[in-house]
Amino acid sequence: MAALGALVLLTSLHSGAAHAQGAEPVWPTAQWEISTPEQQGMDSAVLAKLVATGTTRSFDSLLVTRHGRIVLDAYYAPFAADMPHAINSSTKAVVATLLAIAYKDGLLDRLDHPMLDFFSDRSSIANLDERKKAITVQHLLNMTSGLDWDEGFEGGRELSLRDMGKSADWVQFILDRPMAHAPGEVFYYNSGGSHLLSAIVTKLTGKNTADYAEERLFGRLGIAQPFWRRDPQRLPIGGFGLSMRPRDMAKIGYLYLRNGQWAGKQLLPADFLDAVNHASIDMHSRFDPSRRYANQFWAIPDKHIYMTVGYHCQVIMMLPERDIVAVMTASNFCSFGKLADEISAAVKADEALPADAAAAEQLASAIADVSTEKREQVGATPAVASTISGRTYKFPDNDLGIKTLTLFLADENPRYVVETNAGDPARRHLDGPIGLDGLYRKSAASFLGMRAVKGAWKDERTLVVDLQYVGLGDAWTWTLTYDGDKVALHGKARDGREGSAEGAAGG
Repeated sequence: MAALGALVLLTSLHSGAAHAQGAEPVWPTAQWEISTPEQQGMDSAVLAKLVATGTTRSFDSLLVTRHGRIVLDAYYAPFAADMPHAINSSTKAVVATLLAIAYKDGLLDRLDHPMLDFFSDRSSIANLDERKKAITVQHLLNMTSGLDWDEGFEGGRELSLRDMGKSADWVQFILDRPMAHAPGEVFYYNSGGSHLLSAIVTKLTGKNTADYAEERLFGRLGIAQPFWRRDPQRLPIGGFGLSMRPRDMAKIGYLYLRNGQWAGKQLLPADFLDAVNHASIDMHSRFDPSRRYANQFWAIPDKHIYMTVGYHCQVIMMLPERDIVAVMTASNFCSFGKLADEISAAVKADEALPADAAAAEQLASAIADVSTEKREQVGATPAVASTISGRTYKFPDNDLGIKTLTLFLADENPRYVVETNAGDPARRHLDGPIGLDGLYRKSAASFLGMRAVKGAWKDERTLVVDLQYVGLGDAWTWTLTYDGDKVALHGKARDGREGSAEGAAGG
C-alpha cells in the first residue's frame, strides 16, 4: 500500500481539473476516483503533517475526499487498506439512514409515529405507562426517549449494555426498561434505542435489516455487503456491530454530503436531512459544550461539521462548506473539532492549485512511513523464557477477565493461548502467533478483526506484550513479571483503561 500511495500522489499531477462546489458531481459507485490534493485545491504538505500526527492519535486509517475524489488514503501498520474495521456506534447512523430510506419510500408514515405500535405483537411490556406510550421513532433517533439507561456516556459504567448483552432477548430487555424522564425532555446516549430502530426497520420492510441495507443502500452505493453482528434473535445490532472498509465508510458520508442523492436519485427525505444538517439536541457534553445531536448523527455547529461517531474515533465526518468527507478509524479517542480544523487548514482554494512536486513527495513519504511496520528493540532472551514456555498460569477472578495464559516461547514459531471469561464467546479462547523479533505476528482473521502480537523482554523477569485487535480499534500493553511459579500481569489499554491479575502455574 505504501507504493500505491506514492504512485497515486506522484503520477498525473496535471491530469484532470478540480470539480468545485456546484459542478456536476462524480459518483464513486464502482470505485473512487483518485486525485492529488492540489487538483482539488488542497495542500499536500499540510496533509502530510496530518498523516504524521496520526501515529500519536493511534490512527488505523485516515481518508479524505474532496469534490468526490480521494485526495488522502493512509493506513497505519499493522492495519491495511483491504481490512474491514469495526465502526462501533457509527453503525447507528447507518441504521438511521435505512429508516430514512423506508420513510422516503412511504413505508413509515411519519417520524413521530409511536414506537410501541411496532411491538404490538409482544405479549407484555414491563413498566408500561403513559410516558412510555408517548415515545416516538423520532425520540429514538434523537436519543431523547426517556428510557432509564446507563451506557457509560460521560463517564458512567455501561451497566445497561452489560445487562442487555446477558439477556436472551435484547429487544424485550430494552422495551421493559422503566422510564427516567418524559420523552423529549433530556438527551441521554442509549444504544438500546438504536437497537429498537433496527427492529423497526425489520418491521417496516418485512426484511432483515442487513438484507434491506444490501438492497436499498449498500448495493446502490457499490458497497460490498459488510459483516454485521446479530443479537440472540439474529437481528442485526442497531447500536454497533458493523465492520466496513474506510473507502466504503466514505461512501456513506458522500451520500449525505450530496444531500441524500446518489447517481441522480434521491434516496433520503428532505426533512430528515435538514435535521441532520441543523442538529439542535444539546448533548450536555462536559468535553465539548458545543456538541449537538440529531437522527443518530453528532454535530459541532460552530465548526459547520456533522459526523457519525463510533467508540475510539471511528468517524465519518462531513464538512459541507469545504465539500469534504473525512474518515478516521483508530484505537483511541480523538478530538473531533481539532481534526476538523486541521483538515480545513489544508484547503487553499475551491479550484485546482499549481502542481507541487515537493509537497506531493512529502505526503507520499508520510503515507509510506506510517504504513510500514518498524522493528523494535527486543533485548536478550533471559533464562526464564525457557522455564515458563508451555506452562499454563491460572488466574482467579480479575478485572482483566483472564482465566489462563500459556506462552510457547521456546517453539520454532512462538505462540500464545489465552482463556478468558468474556461475555462474547468469540473472545473466550484466544490463540495465535507472537513475534519476539520486534515485529508483529498476526492471527487468523475473524469477525473481530485479527490480533497482532509482539513481545520484548524488559529485564530478566519481565516480558512486555503489545496486543492489538487490528480492525477492532482496541490495543493493550500487557506487562508480565515472573517470580518462580507466579506471574503478575498488568494490562493497560491505549485509552487509559487498566487492570491487574496475579496468577500461578497450574499443577
